Amino acid sequence: MPNNTQKILILGVTASGKNALAFELAKRIEAEIISVDSMKVYRRMDIGTAKPSFEKRQQLAYHLIDVLEPCEAFSVDQFLDLTESAAADIQGRGKPVVAVGGTAMYIKALLFGLFEGPGSDQKIRGHLQKSAKEVGLEPLHLKLQQVDPEAAERIHPNDEKRIVRALEVYEITGQPISFFQKQWEAEHPSGDWTVIGLRRDKELENQRMNARVKKMIEAGLVEEVKGLLAEEKPLSKQAAAAIGYAEMIAHLDGEMNMDETIEKIKINTRRFAKSQRTWFKTFSNVHWIDIAEDDTIETLLQKTTAFLQQGR
Repeated sequence: MPNNTQKILILGVTASGKNALAFELAKRIEAEIISVDSMKVYRRMDIGTAKPSFEKRQQLAYHLIDVLEPCEAFSVDQFLDLTESAAADIQGRGKPVVAVGGTAMYIKALLFGLFEGPGSDQKIRGHLQKSAKEVGLEPLHLKLQQVDPEAAERIHPNDEKRIVRALEVYEITGQPISFFQKQWEAEHPSGDWTVIGLRRDKELENQRMNARVKKMIEAGLVEEVKGLLAEEKPLSKQAAAAIGYAEMIAHLDGEMNMDETIEKIKINTRRFAKSQRTWFKTFSNVHWIDIAEDDTIETLLQKTTAFLQQGR
């Protein structure tokens, strides 16, 4: 090490310590970092997305952070285009790539390419979208649980776009979308990336998530959200739905008091982590590092570099 052909991906649930490891590893092997996070792309959304500090970003080059205004939408296609361009640029300058993140859908696209799935049917899709407006998403998500429990476990109950798409595929083909996704993964195995996953005891992970929420509130999350809401252009639907921001917006609208808001952020963070774990189970060729309670960033770095050296 370093090896300018290396492409290392570090994944883990929120607050797992993956970003700290990515920073130390990138320093060790003289790499640059690509963020695999659907919310760190937004400027001025710093505290709630747990972006790396200004000091860290002065020490190392980070890519796919602060590339969009909060009023803009961001897609998987855009993510892949930007990531491929950044990786080519980094390697073209003779440096390894360290990607890090927890946005599972982006990670899946990075490892297996973009899954398009069966074609669409505008009549079926329109009917499902109409149902979502008239009766809400809960009945549609319950239906998805019945026809495709695997997909339902991964898709958030409020994710209208993906719930509708999964049900559309089932109605068109009679097969769950997860069936087609497994076929796609088998035909497009990941070979470019060395994938390292971090995991802790679930209770320890929950404690770290709760501590992160407390730290974000103390760091000024309320003021950050107030500033975003005061901007001339409104937040995009995607940005406004981010955990921490959505709950704080509801608080500022008078829907919850601060204690309720903090508790809601903690609950939604744990729910998000559960979804991440479900996604990560579907990824093959992940080298999992189990982190003990007394592990430090130094011991974690040692375990990681030892594994990377074995694979050379």
